[in-house]
Amino acid sequence: MNRHLLLGHEFVDTTLLERALTHRSAGHENNERLEFLGDALLNLLVAELVYELHPRATEGEMTRLRAALVNGSALAEMARAEELGDRLRLGAGELKSGGFRRDSILADAIEAVIAAIYLDAGWASCRDCVRRLFAARVEAGAHTPKDAKTRLQEFLQAHNLPLPAYELVAAQGEDHARVFEVSCTIDALSIRTGGTGSSRRAAEQVAAEQAFEAAIARTGT
Repeated sequence: MNRHLLLGHEFVDTTLLERALTHRSAGHENNERLEFLGDALLNLLVAELVYELHPRATEGEMTRLRAALVNGSALAEMARAEELGDRLRLGAGELKSGGFRRDSILADAIEAVIAAIYLDAGWASCRDCVRRLFAARVEAGAHTPKDAKTRLQEFLQAHNLPLPAYELVAAQGEDHARVFEVSCTIDALSIRTGGTGSSRRAAEQVAAEQAFEAAIARTGT
């Protein structure tokens, strides 16, 4: 294995690759700053792909698809496919607790590597790498509809925000015709929505859909 090759890119500045693979538990020179840059690069480049490959998609549909592709779980899955965990540098505590398998650490690392590629070889190489990794996923993603609660959860995770809280407000009517009222609260965005339905789950979906649209407007994405 070429130890300087990762995500299809062979690094010239190997110190960038080493830093991208170094978790904060392993030392001061870690991948946190690269992660910040990589997150921004991924959001832009994946958005470009979504825009290009789905010309009929609405703004909301494009936002949902991008969020599903760059959330922590999706990035961690990609990191595992690239065997990134085997190359991470972790502190003793994280090694002992299995940090190389943790979604958050793997997702952060792949964002850091994307940034390292950009700094090592420039915009075109970084763009080519992201397009190679995500093109098939972008195409497939549009054919996998997700319910409102899932879309909201993935959107919040993509923006590093806490998950929403659902609460049963009321349940009224006869047993054969019950109507449930549920609230959905996202404290970090000062959002509280409500929904009604013939079941608690149905009401939660209505509230989640409203909260999702509000979250998009509030974050400007």
